Amino acid sequence: MIRLLIAVLLVVGLCRPASAQALYLPRDIQQAYAKGTRAPDGRPGPNYWQNRARYHITMQVLPPNRNIRGRERISYFNNSPDTLRRLVIRLTPNIHQPGATRYTDASADYLTSGVEIDTLTVAGQKSALPYAGHATWRVLPLPRPLLPHDSVQLTCAWHFPISLESGREGMIDKTTYFLAYFYPRVAVYDDYNGWDRLDFTDQQEFYNDFNDYTLHVQAPANYLVWATGTLQNPDEVLQKPFAQRLRQSLTSDKNIHIVTAADLAARKITAQRPVNTWKWQARDISDVAFGLSDHYVWDGASVIVDASTKRRASVQAAFADSTADFHYAVDNGRNALGWFSNKNNWPGIPYPFPQMTVFQGFADMEYPMMVNDSPQKDLRFAQFVEEHEIAHTWFPFYMGINESRYAFMDEGWATTLELLIGRSEHPVAEVDNLYKRFRVASWIHDASTSQDLPIITPSSELRGAAYGNNAYGKPSLSYLALKDLLGDDLFKKCLHTYMDRWHGKHPIPWDYFNSFNDAAGRNLNWFFNNWFFTNNYIDLAVGPVAGTSVTVQNIGGFAVPFDMAVVYADGSQQTLHQSPAIWQANPRQATVTVPKAVKAVKLLGGIFMDANEKDNAWRQ
Repeated sequence: MIRLLIAVLLVVGLCRPASAQALYLPRDIQQAYAKGTRAPDGRPGPNYWQNRARYHITMQVLPPNRNIRGRERISYFNNSPDTLRRLVIRLTPNIHQPGATRYTDASADYLTSGVEIDTLTVAGQKSALPYAGHATWRVLPLPRPLLPHDSVQLTCAWHFPISLESGREGMIDKTTYFLAYFYPRVAVYDDYNGWDRLDFTDQQEFYNDFNDYTLHVQAPANYLVWATGTLQNPDEVLQKPFAQRLRQSLTSDKNIHIVTAADLAARKITAQRPVNTWKWQARDISDVAFGLSDHYVWDGASVIVDASTKRRASVQAAFADSTADFHYAVDNGRNALGWFSNKNNWPGIPYPFPQMTVFQGFADMEYPMMVNDSPQKDLRFAQFVEEHEIAHTWFPFYMGINESRYAFMDEGWATTLELLIGRSEHPVAEVDNLYKRFRVASWIHDASTSQDLPIITPSSELRGAAYGNNAYGKPSLSYLALKDLLGDDLFKKCLHTYMDRWHGKHPIPWDYFNSFNDAAGRNLNWFFNNWFFTNNYIDLAVGPVAGTSVTVQNIGGFAVPFDMAVVYADGSQQTLHQSPAIWQANPRQATVTVPKAVKAVKLLGGIFMDANEKDNAWRQ
């Protein structure tokens, strides 16, 4: 116990070697370390736990009828040491209600009456969710306390109108629907925050437990359904030729046209019952989503995602035949899954799921085993968007990241992966220019106070540009700077250590920081403090130059790498790379010693764009 206390004190900085630099640790997170649910070396602690559930869901979706009906059985397992006297139930579709908390305006087509619970039982007893205004969650009192290591059974029936305006979910058109966050679910109860009671807004994302799902979707004849999971009954819902093509696609490197526009016109694709029930299953996964249409074509192929076992993953696409860029969706998806899974690439961990479906919608949004992407006129940008959303498989779905509080833990990594895969496919200068224009420029060229809030600021407290900067560009640059600092081999070792430790679990930022420190065998807190806990930005300047010494001033403060292009007095030229290590001793100024007298110097940041480039050059 004494050793654990000392370890906790080292983490929070109350007792540490003089050379170590402490990271700020919020009081609720300190309690997690004190309880031993998280360890100071970045591992799950000896007392780590997390809850889970089994969901058996049946959805009835009968376009063009907008009324969505569902029923479910939930078995919820309390693996915590706490006695739970209530559950928190999430009703995410209530974001569509007038009066719901939103960061942006909602049109009339977005608004609906929200979720209506028809019946609810808890442990076999009739129950009801107390009214709580327009919140996207409710507190459900339990008829008897749920003891540690016990479970409780819930049943629920509900309905809601699908919104006419599609965003992350809703109507794509009159006979094409995409359903996400559509079922009442038990919110996360964790070791550092307790019940997750954040309202869902139109900006924030999600935090879910790892659960098992059986999903039944009841849809009219000649409607095709695509969903998270593995389709259990293709021969029951599809006519024989299409079930055969689907099976063929599961082992094919070549794109198979499972359902074509001509097939759709014949209207004999599915079993010709009035309603077909499609059955899907997924295990140890954080969510499910599904889409359906009576006029989307269906492509499919597969790719080896684990070279050691030759395991394949299916890549499928559902889209309107007239949408040009989606005809490349399967090929782009195969390339992305193969590249991300290859141990020589990034993140270099095999795709963990059996399938990925790219569905044509409007959201440019990720879901486990699915993405809902909008059409793009530019084929290169369409690939860029698809790769970003597929990259989310590893962050947040491989690990159960709390996106709603720490968006940089998933969006920042997906942004980094989109750059790295892009560099392998296209000219580096072209890819880097897209990254700078799309991820960095709006931040670095705007001196507003809100632009430079610390990355560690909870995402739930941010909005607009401050949210976007702290979720995407700034953390991505931090990961790339750390990659430069450590070198590819050590960076990958640290990344894999972190991911392996927290696969299927709920990491928080300090688990990332501490895992990298532990795996690297180095105290990197100076770097993490610099990037995550300050109001820094990027702005370097050439300071005094004397003989063979060049002073570089770090006005903005971020520990960034840079190249120094030098013209010597004798006319020769050299470019010297400086890693972020140059800022460890003094984050505000560094001296670079060169071999000969200097005539001219220019600082080159590349994707680390400089807020003021006018002072980046010096000439004698």
